[in-house]
Amino acid sequence: MPQIPEKIHELTVGQLSARSGAAVSALHFYESKGLISSRRTSGNQRRYHRDALRRVAFVRAAQRVGIPLATIRDALAELPEERTPTREDWARLSEAWRSELDERIKQLGRLRDHLTDCIGCGCLSLENCVLSNPDDVFGERRSGSRLMVERGGRRASRPPEGPPEPGGCR
Repeated sequence: MPQIPEKIHELTVGQLSARSGAAVSALHFYESKGLISSRRTSGNQRRYHRDALRRVAFVRAAQRVGIPLATIRDALAELPEERTPTREDWARLSEAWRSELDERIKQLGRLRDHLTDCIGCGCLSLENCVLSNPDDVFGERRSGSRLMVERGGRRASRPPEGPPEPGGCR
């Protein structure tokens, strides 16, 4: 990893890419989404403050655990500009996501536990299929999965008309 002397307070996009491990195109994308910022030189070249290294590391770590970019951007907006965030800054931001991650872990566990049944079925028409119809409001009345018709942003209150096809599929 290339070393950047302490006296250099701004990085080129190439230096930031080399130090962070993020592709130049990813850095441009992060900048377009407001996750990092740069200034332009008189020659229209980007220059990033050194704190962009930590911000990029934070973005990439948050992405790896499934945090949406909009949520990451909102969190980064709470950090001070032109100062490298402290360990306390990062701890405060990541703590806010703990319950969201715990809920995702529970959902993935449920999906994992039911995956074999759904693959074994083939058509995803199990009586209580958590993969194809996780909020099945009709499961107690009829078997099989159904496409829930949306009406005005809400689910239909009754199942589709007509008998189900053999095997419970529609």
